[in-house]
Amino acid sequence: MQTTNINITKNSGKKSGFYSSIVTLIVEGGITFYRYLYSLGMSGEENMVVLSSRNNYYLEEDDLKNVRVLITLKKLNLIKHLDMYLNTLVRILPPDASIIGYFSDSKIVKNNRFPFHLLKFFTRSNIFFDFRTGHIMNKNEVTELLERSGLKALDMRKMNGLIYFNSQIVNRPV
Repeated sequence: MQTTNINITKNSGKKSGFYSSIVTLIVEGGITFYRYLYSLGMSGEENMVVLSSRNNYYLEEDDLKNVRVLITLKKLNLIKHLDMYLNTLVRILPPDASIIGYFSDSKIVKNNRFPFHLLKFFTRSNIFFDFRTGHIMNKNEVTELLERSGLKALDMRKMNGLIYFNSQIVNRPV
């Protein structure tokens, strides 16, 4: 597994890690993701980790012991073992830490105004070119998944065709 430089801001008063996290968020997650974070009042959080969607991570518990906000830039639909991923984060992060991410809602795709055959072609082409497959999800399923993992969904908001969520650790899975 590849070890990467993650964007953790230490409590040393320096904000270079913070700015690096915000840059990563905007470059990979887009301005909409940043606007969502800003709307939550968390854009200035110093103890923030932004997990890039382009890298794999090997994180030690010490790396995450002071984290207040963890942002995952990989769309939940594309995470293979999502239950295990969320359970691991909940076990490692401090109590009351927030996990923020996003997913595609299957209802949004179904209610799209494009003719079905064009939408189906686009979706298949996108999967072919991406070399990835995605889980079909909706708000209710994601809320249940978060709860099973020991998280409480504090906010879910549709923005530019995606659902962004803010969750907080409320209890540890057994």
